[in-house]
Amino acid sequence: MKKRNAKKVLCWVGGGLAVLLILFAAGAWSMFGTFITAANSIEKLEDGLYAMEYNGDYGLDAFLEQGGASSDSALANYLVGYLSHGFYKIESDVQTGAFGCSTICTTDAHGTVFFGRNYDWEECRAILVHTIPDNGYESVSTCCLDFLGFSEGYAPDGSMMDRMQTLAAIYVPLDGMNEKGLVVADLMAGDNEETHQQTDKPDLTTTTAIRLLLDRAATVDEAVDLLAQYDMNSSIGSAHHFSIADASGKSVVVEYIGGEMHVTETKVVTNHYLTDCEKQGAGSEQSHIRFDTLVAHTGSAGEMDVRDLLESVAQKNYPQTAGSYEKTMWSIVYCPEGRCADFYFAENYEHGYGLLLHEKGGFVKR
Repeated sequence: MKKRNAKKVLCWVGGGLAVLLILFAAGAWSMFGTFITAANSIEKLEDGLYAMEYNGDYGLDAFLEQGGASSDSALANYLVGYLSHGFYKIESDVQTGAFGCSTICTTDAHGTVFFGRNYDWEECRAILVHTIPDNGYESVSTCCLDFLGFSEGYAPDGSMMDRMQTLAAIYVPLDGMNEKGLVVADLMAGDNEETHQQTDKPDLTTTTAIRLLLDRAATVDEAVDLLAQYDMNSSIGSAHHFSIADASGKSVVVEYIGGEMHVTETKVVTNHYLTDCEKQGAGSEQSHIRFDTLVAHTGSAGEMDVRDLLESVAQKNYPQTAGSYEKTMWSIVYCPEGRCADFYFAENYEHGYGLLLHEKGGFVKR
């Protein structure tokens, strides 16, 4: 009898533990399931290039409700807390470095809008991010993984911890396009004037501004109105400006000068100021060369024409300064009307990746 009772107790204990484990697993999945699914989606496309799919809430509403972030460090602290639900701390910081870039907005012979963007920096790893948020527009965006500030041994597709850390890339886009056809790109503006607006508005950093616009703005006008509702904060000791276009073909640059936001219509943006003020034209000589090269193009320009224009102003065409080396780490041709894009990595213009919205697994090797 005692043995039978003992067996029953063991069965009850075992059953109880099983129930507890199931409940724990269910609770853990409810907290981390979306993160784990996204982390497991990360794949290596080629050396230095990765892709990720994220479908669900990634905390943008909570980020804005708590006032946003006025620095990259504050953003990093928010992301660590959100992704871990407060269970751990990661020694990291979101960082960016000085980079030069070019954008151009064109139309082809049929009136279809195309937006081209070069991202020029030193050798780095990049990730293509496809997001479908619960409260916002679907989008594709790019991120330089070296900006995430993780340890030297960090691998985007490595351990589950590494993969979970890679989710931070959602908040560090450098360009992107959403399902409404809005395209946004971050470029250096031409000098070291940092922007730190200080009013009672919530705060944004350069990259979180791009995430907000991709998630919430459908047109250039909506994007400009949205930016005006936040205090902008740049970092890395440099000025930034945003090149923004939409499916109608409207294209502007948003610049911050003396703490004030300025909007100028333009089809081409590089790395000098375009606002009609005392700073107009301030920037590097190469920035002006790239700008003039793109502006010199007249007439229609389709997808392949834009790709060729981007290649014509890629860093391989310019002599490098002593002690430094820049490369066009990616070129991308967005088609706002088609909600698709072609991505070229590390100046390889013969091999592209198709980025597709409204499709599961939005990255196609070409």
